[in-house]
Amino acid sequence: MLIAAALMALLAVALAWPVPIVLSRAQWPARAPAVALVAWQAIAIAGVLSTVGALLTYGVSGLARTLVDGLVVLGRGILDGRAPEGLGPLHVFALCCALLFTGHLLLSVITTFVRTERERRRQHDLVTLLSSPNSEVPGARVMEYPEPVAYCLPGAFRAVTVLTDGLVKALDESELQAVLAHERAHLTQQHHLLLLAFRAWRKALPWFPIATRASHAVSLLVEMLADDAARSRSSARALVSAIVTVAASGGSGPDVGVTEATPESAAPRVSRLMREPHPLGGATTMLILTSAAALVLVPPVLLLTA
Repeated sequence: MLIAAALMALLAVALAWPVPIVLSRAQWPARAPAVALVAWQAIAIAGVLSTVGALLTYGVSGLARTLVDGLVVLGRGILDGRAPEGLGPLHVFALCCALLFTGHLLLSVITTFVRTERERRRQHDLVTLLSSPNSEVPGARVMEYPEPVAYCLPGAFRAVTVLTDGLVKALDESELQAVLAHERAHLTQQHHLLLLAFRAWRKALPWFPIATRASHAVSLLVEMLADDAARSRSSARALVSAIVTVAASGGSGPDVGVTEATPESAAPRVSRLMREPHPLGGATTMLILTSAAALVLVPPVLLLTA
């Protein structure tokens, strides 16, 4: 078990620092944002599994020769109200860390979801009260506000795209259609669920630079995915113009949906849209997806063989 625990600990360290840094600095994610999102999810899942697995495996390593037997001995000791033989202070510390880390992550996910849903419902009520449909932009609601802002508010029963009248006045017809196509892509592809998971990870580990880096990378990638959907329905020129207009204002929607553009995301998105699409080759894509799947499977395999 000690070998399995050491291997998972090494994997956890690798996924906590060097691997995310290499991925965040790589150029290929812009060519295949969907594939890059799979890679980021694999890193997050494998990182959590390997961290908890390493702590848990080491914690019961002094009780039995296998993980399952060690957990059985530990469980019996807890039920009997006594510490099993072989359970030293370091083992107890590792088990407590595994329990606290798992509980902290789960609590962060639950509280983030509850707070986001509560704020989302409030935003839906405000949008219903302060905005109205507009014949110039069917399928969206327009709010009176001078700054050009666009965002979407997802929901199980009332998803909505919100534009300000400042945006409607600032963009021409083709640019407005590009914005609408972009926002609809966010809603149909359920980007808010992915963003919610990484926001919860960032809030759970605010002192952990990689959690913040991953959240920012995922936010940019979902914008690129929506850009691709909008570009398939309108011209890249119209989309670029709309992105620049929104980003230049510095305005943004509430942090419960998916905003259309921010100053931080505008530059890489515009640069990407100004170039001809150059997607990854099939072999490279398959290699990355296979590696991501293998990465997620490594911690469970090590746990099963521990």
